[in-house]
Amino acid sequence: MNWKKGRGKLGMFAPLIGSWIAREDSKERPNLQCTRTFSHSLQGKYIELKAHWTAANLDYEDLTLFGVNGQKEVNFWSFQSDGKQAHGFLATADDIHPEAICFEAQMPAGYARQVYWPDEKEGFHWIVESKTKKGWNRFVHHHYLPV
Repeated sequence: MNWKKGRGKLGMFAPLIGSWIAREDSKERPNLQCTRTFSHSLQGKYIELKAHWTAANLDYEDLTLFGVNGQKEVNFWSFQSDGKQAHGFLATADDIHPEAICFEAQMPAGYARQVYWPDEKEGFHWIVESKTKKGWNRFVHHHYLPV
């Protein structure tokens, strides 16, 4: 995959622009499908992510804006269809991949991070991990392919 970053503070999202899909069929998540669509928003000042999760008894949406805050730092603001919200900041995840895009946030259940990085063949990986005393505990891992 061409993981070439663009210009500016939000240029890191250039490889992710477009629509992507991941499918999972595990005991914990049977017939799960998640579509993520990244696009430029508000005259390019933000990157908008619309995520839609579906499964047998699940229809869940997330709207996230990635942008630069008043202190010139890249942040995210996320709003979910169950009424929850999250806000976090750009971080590093060199332990995952040298080109990883990582955001960390204090969530109601504890400290967490989400990380995007290129797959060597096609698409990208996305994970969610919680912070523990022993390090990061991964509880979601998806491989996204172009729609």
